[in-house]
Amino acid sequence: MEMSQQDEKLRLEHEAARVFMRLYQQRFGQKMQHIWHNQPAKPDVSCYLNQVRLDLEIAHLYGSEVEAMAILGRVLSKQTLLALQQLTELPAEERMMSALHRIISQKANKSYESERVWLVIRNANPRWNCVDIERHREALQIPAVHPFEQIWLVGDWHGDSGILPLYPTALRNTFGDN
Repeated sequence: MEMSQQDEKLRLEHEAARVFMRLYQQRFGQKMQHIWHNQPAKPDVSCYLNQVRLDLEIAHLYGSEVEAMAILGRVLSKQTLLALQQLTELPAEERMMSALHRIISQKANKSYESERVWLVIRNANPRWNCVDIERHREALQIPAVHPFEQIWLVGDWHGDSGILPLYPTALRNTFGDN
């Protein structure tokens, strides 16, 4: 039985939240537990961090819509294959940072029914990882007004390259090596 797009979205968000929670707990020794999806999804997922509710807005960094289709295993038309080929002409770092800016800007305009929301972005593009993003992190422009207490990046699909804080700057400066 084929999964609906909404079911797939919920599954991907749940997996991304689990990967982030595991990595955060390992890194900081602070217990993150009991994950559930919010309906309506504002924000997507809730959990507890040290027994205090924390809401997570989940996003995936693919690069572009055509890259997302390829990464998610969609059937690709000739037009989509051509678009993927044309993307290789742009520098990977430029595509990565442009996509990251786009996600953060879009999410910054949302409002959430929550006291504490963190934005968690899971990198889904196999061409990039935490090291690549960290190299260009200083060029990242976070909107002056947004609803997020913290913004985090999971460096790759399974979290093998770790997590990286993107906001606030103080957290970025004290995080050190991943």
